[in-house]
Amino acid sequence: MTLANKITISRILLIPLFVLFCIYYGKGIEAGEPREWLRWAAIITFLVASASDGIDGWIARHWNQRSKLGSILDPIADKGLLLTAIITLSFSNWTYQFPIWFPVLVIGRDAVILVGYAVLFHLDQKLEVVVAFTGKAATAAQMVAIAWVMLQLPNHLPSVYVAGFFTLASGVIYVSRGIRQLRHHEHTH
Repeated sequence: MTLANKITISRILLIPLFVLFCIYYGKGIEAGEPREWLRWAAIITFLVASASDGIDGWIARHWNQRSKLGSILDPIADKGLLLTAIITLSFSNWTYQFPIWFPVLVIGRDAVILVGYAVLFHLDQKLEVVVAFTGKAATAAQMVAIAWVMLQLPNHLPSVYVAGFFTLASGVIYVSRGIRQLRHHEHTH
């Protein structure tokens, strides 16, 4: 158990705390008595969890603490935090929240990619996983949209549309790459 892995596990443990702060803040809005400290606690929890992603990666690289466990836990923690934030901020009755199509798009894209990777791995026992620019842009845009909603800034929809565009574009690119790998597998076998 490396220090980097301990930080990653801490990030995973922050996710339920973030959800609780979001839900109780939304309940306060419903009751007409929003408790701003809950919203700020959610924001700070999300920021700490997000920052820990960079910290654990830097520690793993800098002090040569890369591990098999870390390579499994880190993407789980990253996707878990993003998906949880998007889903929670879609259904927790904040003043500004995500439209329903947004979590459906994000979850749908991730599910298609996951199934595609599983199929390719099953057929070929190896994967060429190259992160696309649009994938990184989608993650960054999703983070901006999450921040916009959590800060309760008006006119949050443009940030959601940008995140939705990059999410869809990256999904199309990953699927087309997967199809190319599948065709290559068929030609070589």
